[in-house]
Amino acid sequence: MDRMFVRKFDSPDERRPFVAKGHLDILKVGEGVVGRAIFEPGWRWSEHVRPIAGTDSCETAHALYVVSGRLHVAMDDGETCDLGPGDFAMVPPGHDAWVVGKEPCVMFDFGGIQNYAKPVSERPVERRAVDEVPSIH
Repeated sequence: MDRMFVRKFDSPDERRPFVAKGHLDILKVGEGVVGRAIFEPGWRWSEHVRPIAGTDSCETAHALYVVSGRLHVAMDDGETCDLGPGDFAMVPPGHDAWVVGKEPCVMFDFGGIQNYAKPVSERPVERRAVDEVPSIH
């Protein structure tokens, strides 16, 4: 990047609505993306994004910053945490999450958000290196 630029989430490159209770705004920034998620009270990944993602749990790794509201995260292995305003968190794939309380949870995600809340049919095909392909012996 050799020039300054300013982008506004009021005019995102893409808006991905959840089944209900919120949406994700995407800004394309160079080769990556930044997302602003707004989760309304009552939002839960397993209810409102699972039908879109088509996976048992969220398979997106997040590097996120919470602006407002509260979110409870439950990893598939049983580990949990509560996030609130001012928290920065790294959350690996394999989790569920839901809004706690009556205030929307607003967060910015700087991780691999490009495929979040995107139907499997619209995601790029992941290619494995030859040595990563399972053997059929």
